[in-house]
Amino acid sequence: MEGLLKEFFLNHFGEPADTLASLTGGGSYRKLYRLRNAQRSVIGVTNSDRQENIAFLEFSKHFRRAGLPVPLIYAEDLERGIYLEEDLGDTTLFQLLTDIRAHEGFSQKLVDLYTQVVRLLPQFQIVAGKTLDYRLCYPRASFDRQSMRWDLNYFKYYFLKLAQIPFNEQTLEDDFDRLTEYLLAADADFFLYRDFQSRNIMITDDGPYFIDYQGGRKGALQYDVASLLFDAKADIPFEIRDELLARYLEAAAQLTPIDREKFVQHYYGYVYIRIMQALGAYGFRGFYERKIHFLQSVPYAIRNLEVLLRSIEFRVELPALMHVFKRLVTSSVLRQFGEVELKLSVRIQSFSYRSGMPSDEKGHGGGFVFDCRALPNPGKSDEFDALTGKDPAVIAFLEKEPAVQEFMNHIYAIVDEVVENYQRRNFTDLMVAFGCTGGQHRSVYCAGLLAKHLREKYNVNVEVRHREQEKKGI
Repeated sequence: MEGLLKEFFLNHFGEPADTLASLTGGGSYRKLYRLRNAQRSVIGVTNSDRQENIAFLEFSKHFRRAGLPVPLIYAEDLERGIYLEEDLGDTTLFQLLTDIRAHEGFSQKLVDLYTQVVRLLPQFQIVAGKTLDYRLCYPRASFDRQSMRWDLNYFKYYFLKLAQIPFNEQTLEDDFDRLTEYLLAADADFFLYRDFQSRNIMITDDGPYFIDYQGGRKGALQYDVASLLFDAKADIPFEIRDELLARYLEAAAQLTPIDREKFVQHYYGYVYIRIMQALGAYGFRGFYERKIHFLQSVPYAIRNLEVLLRSIEFRVELPALMHVFKRLVTSSVLRQFGEVELKLSVRIQSFSYRSGMPSDEKGHGGGFVFDCRALPNPGKSDEFDALTGKDPAVIAFLEKEPAVQEFMNHIYAIVDEVVENYQRRNFTDLMVAFGCTGGQHRSVYCAGLLAKHLREKYNVNVEVRHREQEKKGI
């Protein structure tokens, strides 16, 4: 094939290629090469799958006619399964993201770049998608019921089975049916890029260029933006994901009517199926084909599931699937593939025992409940009635009590040990609750002290809520 590419280069450009170098591929079976001489550098591709080649080549031409940034096709030979395309360099969005974040964190530069990307995405989906010939799609013309079931079974057989996660086959199938019906209710008259993620976006001096859309088909808008924002190893901060989703919706709404509430309802369903598809791919490439580097993305995908379970109220009852997800997020083994360091979030809350113990329905159940009722109680004094453990007078009262400091020293020792253990094991969620009689003074004060201690000592996310004050709107 290398000889064929050199011959093809010579015939098309009328000059020989001085060098031919193999390029590292991702999850595709295509083989890519860089052919160079003094005048030019191009990418040569070999692929025995004729229909896949037709999809990529024709989509590329269609997108170029629509003015979208995709590689120019120089020459093609479908009979021999080879073609030459524009060389967009070596810098993917993922590589740039990794380099910048190592020095600056997820800086404004990255936010601006991702904003460019999400604003271009609707141009593919809506503008170019209107006139695309979907008969060219491969292997299916739409992300329909069959496509969804392929992805769900990919997750079941290549990830759950190979990772030895137990599940009930029939009840899980029932949930797959319910999820599929829900997803099919979304408007699906758009181009679905299918693998819209940071490794398939090249960064050039002219801005982002897009590649690897040969699996595209007709489908819902939600899938591609979910793919980008929940791209596991890209690990975009969750608050920035929300901001980028808003920028995407603004751009899409300029091209087609968008009901934001309905869009978001279906969006998280597509997030879930995309995560499952990705886990299936990691399992197939990692467990089955023994390409272990694919498993390094698993801890990030597990953390994505953990945050979704904690923060999203999904509208469809999927008890078997949610039970499987909870098994995944409580697995120590799955979090420790590769040299991955995920950031721990510690959720701290205060509460009143009168209103009942707090539950941890959204987390994995790890953590502590500490009883502050044995501590000196400022609530017995009328002067503190209208105050809480965040007010200076209450703080001054409790700071003078040796029993309070001794109590907190014990808590620091216990919680520190667990924080360090969780960090080593890539657990990303820990809940600590403080309870007192009214949930107003002692528990609030202790929650604040622990939050301050952890922020100063560890590189962790700390979230604090005061349950009883939230009920009062304080």
